[in-house]
Amino acid sequence: MTPDRIADALKLDRLGRNLKPFAHADGPPPDRLVPFLAWSTRGAWGMLGLAALFSSLVGTFDVMAAILLGTVIDRALETGVEALWQANSLFLIGVTAFLLLLRPLGFGLSAAMQSIVVQPNVNTMVLTRLHRWTMGQDITFFDNDFAGRIAQKQMQTARAISDIMVETINSVVFGLASLVATTILLISIDWRLSAITLVWLVGYIAFIAWFMPRIRMRSKARAAARAAVTGQVVDTVTNMRTVKLFASAGHEDAAALDSMGRYMDRAREFGTLSTVFRSLLMVLAGTLPVILVGAVLWLWTRGVATPGDIAAAGTVSLRLSQMTGWISFTLMGIYANIGEAEDGIRTLTPAHKLTDPENPGRAPYRGDLVFDDISFAYGRQKGGVEGIQLRIREGEKVGIVGASGAGKSTLVSLLLRLYDVEGGRITLGGQDLRWMKQDDLRARIGMVTQDTAMFNRTARENIVYGRPDATEEEMIAATKRAEAHEFILGLQDHQGNTGYDAYLGERGVKLSGGQRQRIALARAIVKDAPVLVLDEATSALDSEVEASIQSALEQVMEGKTVLAIAHRLSTIARMDRIVVMDAGRIAEEGTHHELLARDGLYARYWQRQSGGFLSLEAAE
Repeated sequence: MTPDRIADALKLDRLGRNLKPFAHADGPPPDRLVPFLAWSTRGAWGMLGLAALFSSLVGTFDVMAAILLGTVIDRALETGVEALWQANSLFLIGVTAFLLLLRPLGFGLSAAMQSIVVQPNVNTMVLTRLHRWTMGQDITFFDNDFAGRIAQKQMQTARAISDIMVETINSVVFGLASLVATTILLISIDWRLSAITLVWLVGYIAFIAWFMPRIRMRSKARAAARAAVTGQVVDTVTNMRTVKLFASAGHEDAAALDSMGRYMDRAREFGTLSTVFRSLLMVLAGTLPVILVGAVLWLWTRGVATPGDIAAAGTVSLRLSQMTGWISFTLMGIYANIGEAEDGIRTLTPAHKLTDPENPGRAPYRGDLVFDDISFAYGRQKGGVEGIQLRIREGEKVGIVGASGAGKSTLVSLLLRLYDVEGGRITLGGQDLRWMKQDDLRARIGMVTQDTAMFNRTARENIVYGRPDATEEEMIAATKRAEAHEFILGLQDHQGNTGYDAYLGERGVKLSGGQRQRIALARAIVKDAPVLVLDEATSALDSEVEASIQSALEQVMEGKTVLAIAHRLSTIARMDRIVVMDAGRIAEEGTHHELLARDGLYARYWQRQSGGFLSLEAAE
């Protein structure tokens, strides 16, 4: 019978399903360990309690085995060899059944509860809750950290929490049950044996209490250093094209080695403390059987203890000695995991700075878009935008131009509510964006950017990302309008997938810049949102391709409120209105002809581009 069939027969998978590992968390994660443990495992406590019950039950089995062994010896001495089987047949059969059936079954069920029911579900539960919370962070949270480090912290913390739970049940609960049973056994022999054990236990606890906090701190430092290595390596690998273009492999190697060196130092410090701990523990553990067996022998010489008591006490003392060593190693692992969990808590539990209102209004599908005296400087005194007063009527196409740093992208980020305005307000259809759910707002906005983000997924998944329920016909129609259908049919990845089923590589590295932007345009067409933001949407296209999709782009903009940022002025010359930004403020506003006639900042931009790469007549 295979292990999987045994698990099926015991209905262990059904027990695991009761945990609901994908359920949403109750509120934000606390930033202290014990409340965080409660938050991350809420919903699993009943199953954890059942697993602990199984563990405590089997924790008594070794002591019961020692008692049975001592009883067998005493009965053998009492009855002699000739009458042993005749007088004790049922008892011996019972002992055999306990050792060969009940004890293995108990240990097997306890192991199954921990390994099949608890660990996979708790790990998934914690990881799910941490990942959801992390996804809710504002964009600054991700800008200020390594992507690889954040991912490492999620995985590390989930694993640490599940290991803490499993090892606590497997070792601590088991050990406490064994200790209680052992104390009862020793008291039944002579109360002085339990007193000796108690004195030894006090010394053992003091030993553990001194070492564990130090192990916890060094583990936390090691975890932080390990995550830093992951972040450094992932950052290098993600930007490998840049590394090679700038011949900076040596620089990246030095940075990685520096990070790895710090991790090696922290790991060595942890290993040194661990070695001292284990060595002293072996000495301490070895004293228990010596003292207990010696005491029982002394009691035997006084006629107080029987030979069976000697065997039972010797067995449990050796087992207790071994078990305390094992529990100590496990405790070291638990404290190491606590250190790693605390390190993850520090990174992953900060409160969300950009939140949805408690009673959000539904985002209007259409309406005027108004920037009402808004200011934003990224928390600084200067920079960003200041005093922007702009109304974009429903269905109006507005171009935004200006030098780098003029505030164009900041304006778009505030519209998408990647940041909240520091002054003024932005409204859509008369409703303040801050009173809408972020997802509702962004569902109303289609976006095509210069630096087009692609997932390492199939072309199909990337195109329908904004509307996963789009039909195959709708998707293909969109790619044809974006001049992307033909090159997509020619795609092939390293696994042999072709066309729309081909994977695009991390961040779409297998595509040219123009191909990425055409897929991004197709994605916006499929999404069909009422507000369309074009941030240098055709900057990566050559003039021939840009001209071929210009009519498609105009069709996409039809009936939509459009905000288009462009350095290539020919792409916005036909907009209903053009807004010129300078140093975070609106400097000029009007149609293409009006701004040229004003002979101001826009006119100078146009002249520098030799008519925007196209003659004015061609732009019309």
